[in-house]
Amino acid sequence: MYDSLFDFLIELIIIAPIVLIALTFHECAHGFVAYKLGDPTAKYMGRLSLNPLKHIDPIGALCMLLVHFGWAKPVPIDITNFTKPRRDLALSALGGPVANLLLGFVGCFFYTLTLHLLPNEVNSKLAYELLSILVTFVYYFGWLNISLALFNLLPIPPLDGSKILYAFLPPRASNWCKMHEREVGAIFLVVLLLDSRLLGGHITGVLSLGVNAVFNLFTNLFNLLF
Repeated sequence: MYDSLFDFLIELIIIAPIVLIALTFHECAHGFVAYKLGDPTAKYMGRLSLNPLKHIDPIGALCMLLVHFGWAKPVPIDITNFTKPRRDLALSALGGPVANLLLGFVGCFFYTLTLHLLPNEVNSKLAYELLSILVTFVYYFGWLNISLALFNLLPIPPLDGSKILYAFLPPRASNWCKMHEREVGAIFLVVLLLDSRLLGGHITGVLSLGVNAVFNLFTNLFNLLF
């Protein structure tokens, strides 16, 4: 619970650039892996870019800000350009979560480093506030990137995990899932929003347990270095 509207706004200001970075690298990684596997569609459409405006989905970004799980505009991929479509689609889908996991790893490093470099006493209130903002920023940079990675690995259409799942499903089951991606995705979004607002946040709670486990794993590893 926030002590004031000011604290809430400060946190949003801190989180907003992290969301832009996380979603941008996520989508760019999809396109980059697809390009390396033989599909230049994302490149031709200008999506191999770190410009957030080319990737951000307003609703997905808003969900990322408010419930810490969200999405961006999907990078276009033409599987006919792949030599092994099922495998290469799965690898392209995996690129986004891997990019966020790497960013989360970096964020955890700087979070751990920052905590170890903090002075024991801060006499200036301004210095204290600035240090608090820095610690909050690097914490959320690690946590939100890990959360985006794990969320997208869920095997539910249209998340990246579903594309990875398709590589292991029989062709008939895979085709059925692809045909009903919109319906399943809409149902999942409604369930997620209802759960976070009305049902106690059980789904996001379970996901948060996984995110915290990975976050703690990374920070504990870095604690061994300092």
